[in-house]
Amino acid sequence: MNFNCTDTKSFLESWNNKELNNKEVKTIFCPSFTELNTGVEILQYSDSEIGAQNVFYESNGAYTGEVSCSMLKNIGCQWVIIGHSERRSIFSETDEMVRNKLDQLISEKMNPIVCIGETKIQRENGKTQEILSQQLSIAFENQEDVNLKNTIIAYEPVWAIGTGITATVEMVSDAHKSIRNIFNNNGFNGSNISILYGGSVTDGNATELSELTDVDGFLVGGASLDVDKFYAIYNQL
Repeated sequence: MNFNCTDTKSFLESWNNKELNNKEVKTIFCPSFTELNTGVEILQYSDSEIGAQNVFYESNGAYTGEVSCSMLKNIGCQWVIIGHSERRSIFSETDEMVRNKLDQLISEKMNPIVCIGETKIQRENGKTQEILSQQLSIAFENQEDVNLKNTIIAYEPVWAIGTGITATVEMVSDAHKSIRNIFNNNGFNGSNISILYGGSVTDGNATELSELTDVDGFLVGGASLDVDKFYAIYNQL
């Protein structure tokens, strides 16, 4: 929950003035609901795209305060983050709720960014593979209509976000390989999906992480609040 309208406008206008020469890198900005229109307007003639930070799992009804897929689609939003670690931990979102949100996104032909990841205790107990498999299996159960080429998985090791604990490249590599294999083992073509790393990415570790075979990009948190730091990460891809 960062940036008001003025902040968002300033950031995105600064971004549009940067030299963005790497056409192989897709940038997706996910501002707060109140700033989506601003983002769509500023980026409409750029190669960058706009996503939302969340969505509700029903298409309409008496759900005061919630936002549906069709509402987001109507204003030009192309992507939606679901299952973010903060939504899971603070708002008690379950794997089933994430699946229901994915159902809605698929039905509206919108592009999902599905976040998964294990806690510190789960990793210490050797359950990383089990948790990732559970989260993905439930989310993608009976999702034959999903277009994996327009689907992103974001691996968020919860224990490495804002804690000062850094995941090693070996940990990241193992987790991303596991994610791709989980898709392959469940009837999907894992090579079609993009897997982002989202564990405290900075301009200091982006190069090393981006060189890993199964890391296709980043879900950037705190570093995305500074346009110059974010641009530095972009230039390392």
